[in-house]
Amino acid sequence: MQQFTVPQFIDVEDKIIGPLTTRQFIIMLVAFMIVVISYKLCDFTLFVLIMVVTLGIAGVFAFLKINGRPFHFFVINFIQTAKKAKLRIWNNSLNMKATELNNIEKIESEGKTEKTILSPKKPYIKSRLSELSLIVDTQGAYKGGEKVERIEKINTN
Repeated sequence: MQQFTVPQFIDVEDKIIGPLTTRQFIIMLVAFMIVVISYKLCDFTLFVLIMVVTLGIAGVFAFLKINGRPFHFFVINFIQTAKKAKLRIWNNSLNMKATELNNIEKIESEGKTEKTILSPKKPYIKSRLSELSLIVDTQGAYKGGEKVERIEKINTN
């Protein structure tokens, strides 16, 4: 049988420039490009404001980790959670109406359309699982509740 090496530490990103990963390097490169463009186009006070905000946001997205995962995963999960409904309420009346609509059968006879309501399936009143397990546990000494009389009649014949 051949020996294979199993990859270890697959969740660690590759380092390309010192301690920076590819993702961190690209984020910081884009941030510095935005800072350079703002330096060329804006006056000094606006440039400083844009630089602080841009480098702050880029630094957070590049280096901050929450629960060991990069910050952008946290932002994506936060947005998805904010979009979902906060309270879910089960409305039984909608479920019952859908069941009634499924039970209605249309029958065409002599050009007239008649609606016939099908009777719903009878639900199981009691599971026989506990009774069967009791029969197995007692190795047949317990014959079962309603079936005892029928079994006794069969045994006497």
